[in-house]
Amino acid sequence: MSLLELKNVSKTYKNGVPVLNNINFKMEKKECIGLVGESGCGKSTLARCVLQLESINEGKILFNGTSLHDKNEKSFRPYRKNLQAVMQNPSSSLNPKLKVQNSLLEPFQQYGKDATLQHFNYTNEKKFADQLMDAVELPRKLMDRYPHELSGGQKQRISIARAISIEPALIVLDEPTSSLDVLTQAAIIKLLGDLRERLELSYLFISHDLSAVNMMSQQIMVMKEGAIVDHFVQEDLFSVKRHNYTKQLISLFE
Repeated sequence: MSLLELKNVSKTYKNGVPVLNNINFKMEKKECIGLVGESGCGKSTLARCVLQLESINEGKILFNGTSLHDKNEKSFRPYRKNLQAVMQNPSSSLNPKLKVQNSLLEPFQQYGKDATLQHFNYTNEKKFADQLMDAVELPRKLMDRYPHELSGGQKQRISIARAISIEPALIVLDEPTSSLDVLTQAAIIKLLGDLRERLELSYLFISHDLSAVNMMSQQIMVMKEGAIVDHFVQEDLFSVKRHNYTKQLISLFE
């Protein structure tokens, strides 16, 4: 059984503009699927639909074989623990009034009773936060700081630590490196790859940067104007069979 499956998913905004058109794909456990396309093509809308932050008009979204798209907030809550996200702007993901340690603990405090941890151990708040800081390779002394006292890369690492803290089955990564400088981007991508293997995570990695998607993913999907126009295993990126739009994206980073 696939971890995540989308069947014929479509979405149209109230003004009649279609934003997702007949999306189909399957994701297996411990896998990273990359979704690449230009800004405005529907990538982030798809992410929000998977996370049940937006509704769909047609189709099905299945998680471990159970439909999510038809659940209300109460019936969806048991699944929230296994669907976490790291978004583009870490500053907007962190409460500016909370110190880093308190931000780290929020997901566990909210969903901890539903979490069965295999890689982290919760004995007390301080030791648990220490483990999370170590996992994202940040010095523990930063736990007493507020978000505005951190760099962009540090804040994104804290966002990642929050997402992994309850060991979800799937993390949606929506442009997680686009607001960072080139060196920091590379370090974050390496960290995410290491964490996926060590914690046995699955990622839906969304980016306009094909080179980043290529480094992270086992499968790659290319989106244009709300539709998946190309879908292939990473090793076939340079195949002559690639869609013309994929070839255009390849030319931008060769």
